[in-house]
Amino acid sequence: MIRKRVYQFIENENGGKGGAICDWSLMLLILLNVASVVLGSVSEVYERHALLFTYFEIFSVAVFSIEYLLRLWTAPYKFPQSKHPYLRYIFSFVGLVDLLAILPFFIPFIINADLRILRLLRMFRLLRVLKLNRYDTAIGMISRVLKNQKEMLHITIFFMVIMILMTSAVMYFVETSVQPERFPSIPATIWWSVATLTTVGYGDVYPITNLGRILGGIIAIFGVGLIAMPSGIISMGLIEEASKAAKLKQEQQGKEGSN
Repeated sequence: MIRKRVYQFIENENGGKGGAICDWSLMLLILLNVASVVLGSVSEVYERHALLFTYFEIFSVAVFSIEYLLRLWTAPYKFPQSKHPYLRYIFSFVGLVDLLAILPFFIPFIINADLRILRLLRMFRLLRVLKLNRYDTAIGMISRVLKNQKEMLHITIFFMVIMILMTSAVMYFVETSVQPERFPSIPATIWWSVATLTTVGYGDVYPITNLGRILGGIIAIFGVGLIAMPSGIISMGLIEEASKAAKLKQEQQGKEGSN
């Protein structure tokens, strides 16, 4: 009985003030953690307030660890149809995010790591922002869109990879004879293809032959459409999700009105 009440509280199923306050407090803590990582990268700020950063990290890890253990404990209510609810939670997306939120803190105590690894682990704390997926409906909507449109996005990414390889090969054969230092191989030319197809165009590597410039212009034009493809897929998915949410809200309001 206590486990069920804890589950309802942390999932805010009853819609009570306590659950809402818990959700908002965790959201605030996550945002403060992101701010801490960003400000902690400024050496002057970190050195001046090192003790404050340390205490805040310990407090955050303690809160997130308790949350993780409670969610693991109440996993049978989260996954009632699963034969192994605890494993289901541990290896679910939200479970892995919850684990990654606390794991960087404990790794240095388990294994000896040099300064570079410790800095990398500090950056991994930014993954805590993914925990907002559970508390913010807008972020949750984006996650559902990416999940529902994953097949179309996979096709788009595959097409982008093919385009990058093809354009790199063509530009290599056109430009390598006049610019061997800029286009020495197809793998090296991939940098130019990525910069051109994404319309970034840094200008550090560019074709100088007439044929290369013509091909570069065509590839750049194709790049505009190539970038628009995943944007359009995600936009359509967001519109569909927003329509579903609006329809569901209207149905709920209609049921409440009839009651």
